[in-house]
Amino acid sequence: MEVYYLFVCFIFGTVLGSFYNVVGYRLPKGESLLYPASHCPKCNHRLTPSELVPIFSFLFQGGKCKNCKEKISWFYPIFEFVSGLLFACSYFIFGFGIEFVIALTFISMLLIIVLSDYEYMVIPDEVLICFSVFLGLELLFGYGWKIFFSMLFQGVLAFVFMFLLKQFGNFLFKKESMGDGDIKLMFVFGLVLGFPMAVFSIFIGSLIGLPISVILLKKSSSHIIPFGPFLSAGALTILLTRINFDWLLQLWGV
Repeated sequence: MEVYYLFVCFIFGTVLGSFYNVVGYRLPKGESLLYPASHCPKCNHRLTPSELVPIFSFLFQGGKCKNCKEKISWFYPIFEFVSGLLFACSYFIFGFGIEFVIALTFISMLLIIVLSDYEYMVIPDEVLICFSVFLGLELLFGYGWKIFFSMLFQGVLAFVFMFLLKQFGNFLFKKESMGDGDIKLMFVFGLVLGFPMAVFSIFIGSLIGLPISVILLKKSSSHIIPFGPFLSAGALTILLTRINFDWLLQLWGV
């Protein structure tokens, strides 16, 4: 039965991942999420239901548009697979319950943000506001007012910390050190992970991002690397490994 639930969560994740791909590409450009329907960017061929099956449509079509035979990027099936994998991992780690619901909501937000920030260097306010509301309601109805206000306060602390960190970075480098979207994103991290872990996600994200940034900077002439994907990777690491502040204190022998 466990395997069945893992499989269902994986399929559910791939389907939503396909939709989040659309959101991540269209929302920053101010385009409708519903119109026009999914289509080939080269020949504008409207995709049929058989061409919209996550992962498998790409494989069955040989990675090409069914109409014009234009190659389709491998990014799409990989993104869908990772989405499904994250959803399945959430069930494996949390089981069914409020933690599972919060994890899926949080992961959904991060998937959209990673795509939009990497592609356009924008973290849409609409995404942050929408998912903050969802997560706040889940905390409220799942844990009650006391936990809700506690996590809300920790979200504010994380926001203030990131804001002050940006001001310090601006002073140190004499230019914008990070985007406003990264600061707002930290509020959601604090809301879900708590203030200490939200701050720790910056450290983990920086460790993950350092080698990748070095490679990307060699290929980029703009010398600007979006930090949102790395912050998201750090937050996902904390969420799915269930690291908490008590665990870190024990590790440090405190």
